[in-house]
Amino acid sequence: MRNNDGYILSIDQGTSGTTILLVNTKGESVYKYYQSFPQSYPKPGWVEHDPEVIWQTVSDGIKEILALSWLQEEQIKAIGITNQRETVVVWDRQTGLPVYPAIVWQCRRTANFCAQLTAEGLNTPVTEKTGLRLDPYFSATKIRWILDHVAGVRERAQKGELACGTIDSWLIWKLTGGLSHVTDYSNACRTLLLNIHTRQWDTELLQEFDLPLNMLPEVKSSVGFLGETDTTLFSRRRPITGVLGDQQAALFGQGCLEPGMIKNTYGTGCFMLMNTGEKCFLPEYGLLTSIGWVINNETTYVLEGSVFTGGALVKWLRDELGIIKEAAETENLAKKVSNTNDVYFVPAFTGLGTPHWDPYARGIIIGLTCGTTKEHLVRAALEGIAYQVKEVVDSMTKITGCKPECLRVDGGAAANNFLLQFQSDVCGLPIQRNNSLELTGLGAAFCAGLGVGLWSDVDEIKNLVKMEQLFKPEISASVREKLCANWLRAVERAKGWVGSENA
Repeated sequence: MRNNDGYILSIDQGTSGTTILLVNTKGESVYKYYQSFPQSYPKPGWVEHDPEVIWQTVSDGIKEILALSWLQEEQIKAIGITNQRETVVVWDRQTGLPVYPAIVWQCRRTANFCAQLTAEGLNTPVTEKTGLRLDPYFSATKIRWILDHVAGVRERAQKGELACGTIDSWLIWKLTGGLSHVTDYSNACRTLLLNIHTRQWDTELLQEFDLPLNMLPEVKSSVGFLGETDTTLFSRRRPITGVLGDQQAALFGQGCLEPGMIKNTYGTGCFMLMNTGEKCFLPEYGLLTSIGWVINNETTYVLEGSVFTGGALVKWLRDELGIIKEAAETENLAKKVSNTNDVYFVPAFTGLGTPHWDPYARGIIIGLTCGTTKEHLVRAALEGIAYQVKEVVDSMTKITGCKPECLRVDGGAAANNFLLQFQSDVCGLPIQRNNSLELTGLGAAFCAGLGVGLWSDVDEIKNLVKMEQLFKPEISASVREKLCANWLRAVERAKGWVGSENA
């Protein structure tokens, strides 16, 4: 029997599955639900999800939690939501039905359109206003693609019949029975449509992307009332009081609440964020500037670096190559060899992110010989994840002028001790692993708890965060330099592999 304190129900809707946590007042997850769902790849470089299937995973998880014998529904004080960010849905306001599958953040179908807009000189104003860059990664060109390619959708949008939003907006709409069409600043700032300085949808950018304002959700603070559930799943309405994009949620869940603190999440991709407080850096070195969160009308900004293929590489080894049965096998396989035998794996399956931003790059394995074994390949794959993360750390050091004291890590692949030790080696930094790998869900729970008064302030949140293990560098600077130099040689060979006509 669990204690009778209040709980937060935290929905963590990710790229490959949905996790729902029940979090107590100590910041501990006392119950976890997880359900994966399929990805769709209609063409090379395209990635889609079925929004209704995503909703079903959330609905199923809530039902499972409400059926717990030891839980009374009134003990759930609030709901928090965190989500894959740039993925977008367009749906009918009356029926609630999507007009097209969700276009996922990984999807590169709009690469040529982004290149066209860049050639027209739009990248500079976009960066100045949004902190982002023109890239298929972000939401605006995905929405534009749906309006341009699905019959009748643009006309319906102009009539106000359609709504659009990132996954948080879609879930809030479904949870509230269509009464709330909202998002928070951490998600809105990833669309290429929000001015992060004024915190408003930008009319000039909407015109450039040819998108109607009436489709967009209302933008609200990350902590506070964003709507309340209808009585379809819950017998009594529950408030939704915390929403954060997944990477900002992980930063919050890691307790990186002071400027200069930095975290990396090893999910489908790898995403590194640094809290820069009230300072909004102009993006350089392939980094982005975003809103971390808005609490009590105060904005916290972050620097962000993006690695498009992280844990997805291990999934590829398992599902497509079949050389492992479980992700956990990779640690022991990598440790069976002392090095990769000079094999380098650049997993640019959907292009390269920070610092390169090349949508035309593709994955490459280089250095293969007759002596290359499965173990070498697996080790090269894990090292390929770490090298990409190291490049992001270097970019952040350049833009801020100081090297972070340590890197806090979370996400599924952070359970891999070999990966974290090698990460520490190539970065030359201590790596701190949290005692929970569910930091995105906990970050959303912390925000929701603040929003409903379960915790009083962020200082109380800091005391809830607990670290598990510390990894320290074990290689010399000269070895590090040689390894990283070879990695960069491999990266250069992966760049620009597909021409713009084939992207």
